[in-house]
Order: sequence, then C-alpha cells, then structure tokens
Amino acid sequence: MNRAEVYEKLNEVFREEFDDETLTVEDATTASDVDGWDSLEHIDLIAAVEDAFSVHFTMPEVTKMKNVGEMVDLILQKL
Repeated sequence: MNRAEVYEKLNEVFREEFDDETLTVEDATTASDVDGWDSLEHIDLIAAVEDAFSVHFTMPEVTKMKNVGEMVDLILQKL
C-alpha cells in the first residue's frame, strides 16, 4: 500500500468517525482543524484507524503523533 492508498482509506475512516462526507485530511491536518476532534474522539479515531488498517499503535506512538502525516508514516511502517 502506498501513501495515496493510505490516505484514501484514512479519509474514509475520518469521514465515518466525524460524520462528515466532505472531510479530507492531509499531512498537516491536526485535531484543531477538524470539528469534534477532541480527546475522547481521538481514542475512538485511533481504534477505528487500527481496525481499518489491521495495525496497533503503542501509547508512546499515539502521544507522539502531532498531525495526520505522522499517523500515515506510522501506518506505512506497520503495513
């Protein structure tokens, strides 16, 4: 899976989790850019991403992620 394919699938996850069919994320996207992305939703989002890609993030990895680009980098490392 390449970066574009990860983004295609990841955008589906974000749209589902935030109930927004127009939502599109990119490398620089952060929680402050997405309505409703608070600390509680972050937990649900991480679980949904893990399920969608059949990966598991450690707590240090989750807390280190600063934007969606870093999430994509981790996904690619784990695939």
